[in-house]
Amino acid sequence: MKQVDNFFHHLWLDYIKLTPSAIKLQALLQPYGEIVNDHIALRTFNLAPINLASLVQLLEPLGYTVQDTYHFKEKKLNACYLSLAENPYPKIFISELNVAGFSHHFQTIIRKLVEQNLASNRVLNLSFFYSGRHWQLPSTDYYTLLEESEYAAWLAALGFHANHFTVSVNHLADLNLEQVNQVIKQAGFKLNQSGGEIKGDSQSGLKQSATLADMQIVDFIDTQLELPSCFYEFAERYSLVSNYEHSNKDAFSNLYQGFVPSSADKIFHSTDMKL
Repeated sequence: MKQVDNFFHHLWLDYIKLTPSAIKLQALLQPYGEIVNDHIALRTFNLAPINLASLVQLLEPLGYTVQDTYHFKEKKLNACYLSLAENPYPKIFISELNVAGFSHHFQTIIRKLVEQNLASNRVLNLSFFYSGRHWQLPSTDYYTLLEESEYAAWLAALGFHANHFTVSVNHLADLNLEQVNQVIKQAGFKLNQSGGEIKGDSQSGLKQSATLADMQIVDFIDTQLELPSCFYEFAERYSLVSNYEHSNKDAFSNLYQGFVPSSADKIFHSTDMKL
């Protein structure tokens, strides 16, 4: 097995432990076409040795290179996406939280977490991306983080995992995104409604929807809490060089490959406690 295949294999195995609904959703959509992963997403803090630049360096030996960068002012996030020239490997979207943009107490909590058990030699292996939580966390700290940032609270509680995989709707020959959503809802799954059920449009090159995260029991020093874990996304890409009314199912190379910040901003909410 190639190193990149091994990486995604283990990332997927870790993801479905937290997101058992993903197996059911795949089974639901398989009759409509091949299930191809458009992209995965990863989260981190902008603190060494786990900041965005350091994690990008871990992926470069696989052949991944940064294609574009993004900034989410309200959420205090920086992000980028990487791709591999060789198909059919998925894109990788990585975001990092600007810890310095929050209160002093918030910063102290995050810095202590990262300092607990994250020497640089702990993050030099690709397995770090599915290594889970590296620190002990009291529930009081979780709730303190939650008051200022859903993203920070989720990452502090869950640790390092792919927070979502993404079905490429373009590979489902018989369905568009609206129809995928109908199939999913009819099966009883709930979709992220932040910013509307479908985020983006054909003019932007990308339409997206996502389930709400599964719920998992998470251990804290003092208690256990049921929290959102990970979710499944669905992406339909369009060409920006031709006036297609619908996504071109055949010419995948002509489809927009990037992301739309205003849509991605809403996708983040799939893991919110308060959604």
